[in-house]
Amino acid sequence: MFFKKRTHTCGELNENNIGQEVVLNGWVDSRRDLGGLIFIDVRDRYGITQVVFEPSFNQEAHLLAAKLRSEFVISVEGTVRKRPPETDNPKIPTGHIDVMVSKLLILNEALTTPFPISDNVNASEDLRLKYRYLDLRRPSVQKNFLIRHKMYQLTRKYFDENGFVEIETPVLMKSTPEGARDYLVPSRIHKGKFYALPQSPQTYKQILMVAGFDRYFQIVKCFRDEDQRADRQAEFTQIDVEMSFINQEDIFEVTEGLMKILFKEIWNKELQVPLPKLTFDEAMEKYGSDKPDLRFNLEMKTLNDVFTNTEFKVFRDQLNNGGIITGLLAPGCGEYTRNQLDVLTDFVKKLGATGLIWIRVKDTTPDGLEAPVMKFFSDEEKQNLINTMGAKSGDLIFIITGSKIKALSIMGTLR
Repeated sequence: MFFKKRTHTCGELNENNIGQEVVLNGWVDSRRDLGGLIFIDVRDRYGITQVVFEPSFNQEAHLLAAKLRSEFVISVEGTVRKRPPETDNPKIPTGHIDVMVSKLLILNEALTTPFPISDNVNASEDLRLKYRYLDLRRPSVQKNFLIRHKMYQLTRKYFDENGFVEIETPVLMKSTPEGARDYLVPSRIHKGKFYALPQSPQTYKQILMVAGFDRYFQIVKCFRDEDQRADRQAEFTQIDVEMSFINQEDIFEVTEGLMKILFKEIWNKELQVPLPKLTFDEAMEKYGSDKPDLRFNLEMKTLNDVFTNTEFKVFRDQLNNGGIITGLLAPGCGEYTRNQLDVLTDFVKKLGATGLIWIRVKDTTPDGLEAPVMKFFSDEEKQNLINTMGAKSGDLIFIITGSKIKALSIMGTLR
């Protein structure tokens, strides 16, 4: 089938093209038949352009347009004109023009799709994966691929400008000890032996360092035979980097430099570098996680010093055994009901905590703390607790005690 090569994409035309003869190729996104006029939105990955079939302009094209349905693949020739005021659409780049069609060619017809080709689609993931070629037509899905492509280009440009060499390492390799199980591939030549798919190019990049390639990078596929999580799939892509003759600060500088460029070029946001740094102990004691969410300010407090001389057996036993007492202030939550507090207690118990101490702050004096355990606290401990937590009237204090990492992790999850 012969058809003319497109002169423009469907996201390109504007008022500067008015009067020009153009050719567009794409998919029928929507169709509106107003009797005498037929309006078709033609879509490709660049955008949408409205084309118009009018019998007085071209009878043959108008008759053929009556057959068009969603997802037909078409080629149209026509003249760009300014849209009438009542059809002007400033929400899209091509919304001020349309194309009066003089010739229509149907390149491929389509059956009714199992779900709409739009971002607001209410279809199960299984259905979308079954018809993945249709799902990939949706603008939001295509946007993800285009962002990924742009990040690849920026990453390669950045590392090249900083003296790194991109080197591909083998995919079929010997099994090496990593954090998960290997995917194995049987060898046809060496009977009874297997290759392993790489969990990381670690061995090869260390060989490269020994060989004198002091700055290496690779955008590389890795494979780990483990249960899938939100941040880990069996097959994934990583930016792999190795350097020689450096210190810790060099790693921070190179990584932050890349992140600054990606934030600016992809999201147009200025990332301030150097980034704030936390030690592992600081992150765990303040946020209960080694990858904390800092978008909100709930900061945990270590209360071991507050209860150094405590007579409360639960705290005393943990302090004697090297444990930790950690607190979390919930501003303005002092009116939580007992039922709400029981739900939170059950939540932390399921995570492995022995219990959850909660304290309502009625006022900022020792007598202003309300909780079943207050009878075990001295007035000095109560006042030090208020001061350390920065508590105010109407707040709620949570306390968890236990072995250090376990207690901090549970409080971090509650946070």
